[in-house]
Amino acid sequence: MNLATRPDTAGPLTPAQLRAATAAVMMTILLAALDQTIVSVAVPTIAHQLGGFAWMAWVISGYLIASTAVTPLYGRYSDLYGRRRVMTVAIVLFLVASVGCAVAQSLPELVLARVLQGAGGGGLIASAQSVIADVVPLRQRGRYQGYISTVWAVASMLGPVIGGVLTEYLSWPWIFWINLPVGLAALVLVRRSLGALPVRRGQGRIDLLGALLLLAGLVALLIPITRVGQGVTWSHAGNLAGWTAAALLLAGFAWQQQRHPHAIVPVALLKNPTVVACCALLFICFFNFIALSVLVPLRLQLGAGYAPGDAALHLLPMTLAVPIAAFASGRWLFRTGRVLPAQRLGVLLVPIGLALAGGFAPTGVPAVAALVVIGFGMGLQIPTALITVQQSVPKPLIGTATALTAFFRLLGGAVGIAVLSSVTLLLLRGQLPAGTLGGGGLAGLLDQTLETHGAVHASDLPFRQVMWISAGVSLLGLLLVARLPDVRTHDAPAAARLAAHVD
Repeated sequence: MNLATRPDTAGPLTPAQLRAATAAVMMTILLAALDQTIVSVAVPTIAHQLGGFAWMAWVISGYLIASTAVTPLYGRYSDLYGRRRVMTVAIVLFLVASVGCAVAQSLPELVLARVLQGAGGGGLIASAQSVIADVVPLRQRGRYQGYISTVWAVASMLGPVIGGVLTEYLSWPWIFWINLPVGLAALVLVRRSLGALPVRRGQGRIDLLGALLLLAGLVALLIPITRVGQGVTWSHAGNLAGWTAAALLLAGFAWQQQRHPHAIVPVALLKNPTVVACCALLFICFFNFIALSVLVPLRLQLGAGYAPGDAALHLLPMTLAVPIAAFASGRWLFRTGRVLPAQRLGVLLVPIGLALAGGFAPTGVPAVAALVVIGFGMGLQIPTALITVQQSVPKPLIGTATALTAFFRLLGGAVGIAVLSSVTLLLLRGQLPAGTLGGGGLAGLLDQTLETHGAVHASDLPFRQVMWISAGVSLLGLLLVARLPDVRTHDAPAAARLAAHVD
């Protein structure tokens, strides 16, 4: 593949420019993280006021599908046309869609606006993390990834509270109107601070056919996966048709990437074993993380009679452990220059924590300790996997590679919640009163427990079994981490060895 570029348009950033660029990144991450945590709290209220409960789950799922599908495109185009330009497009699209969400008069209208919002949101995180790779020296990059994890953790804690307050004391449209001041602040920071970034402009035409094949194929893949998580059977005719279409479209996309001189996902990137192993690690990590964010509260509601709010608070040990571990791994990386020890420890801790979570009751000190171990293990993996990928690709492909890791994180979460929710529903049958399990999947079951204030009880055994299944899946990470090189951040980038195969 020949990547035609022109010389960089700017030199290294000054300390003041670096601080401004970091502020722009943090504000962009805050915008993306707040939206995801605020909206989930208000969905039942929105569905009640607008009607059309059949559309309720798609308020979240529509955003997830759209953001996942567009993430690889943002990564590639930010490499070709610059981070500032692509981040500007993503933020503006996100804000316009936020207005559409706030003024929606029906759930179908809201879902359509959320899809558009996801199309903008998909570029926020991947582009922001690519900026960090552009402006921060490799040895300090782990520390900055820890800062990003901290912003995400704060948003995860404050988002539900803000969403609940706005919904109860004002009205649900305010959960979208609040995006405007945050987003405009992010837009101003991006426009002012990222102009000094080097830009490599692609001289070839955009691969429009490849973009269309990728978008259509991912949507065809993700919609059936999401429907499975909502209680539709895997063998449903609609799901089978979707997966067949996805296989054909993605095969066409792969063919297109091999023949186009400016591929969206360069073939050389997918032939890099380090990139593939790290993407697989992130897939497994978020396969478990997103599923646990639903299964842990549900376990407490059904097995221990907790109210929804109290059950959600029991996720804090895990969600807080993630940024703490990410920050710790960044400090370790800064002092030693070695990435692999933290990766190995993280991959080892997650299955241990999941096995412990399956062996203990859902409440008490042992349960909290198990969640801390899980969160700490995941927090060690997330930034180190990203840094390893960025170190293993040539500089012109950093944005593409970063977006690829973000894509596999999102895809892992979508597949994880579909698979583990299906297994949980299957194991719960016979444990709950007749008629409790309808067609709404775990979301419907959560709504029923909300209405009954936790009065629907079930045996804890199905949840223990799901935790053990998750532990088994996470063991695959041990095989993957064994394939990773011992990256040293003070050495010459491994990308230099790959660059010869890219040009």
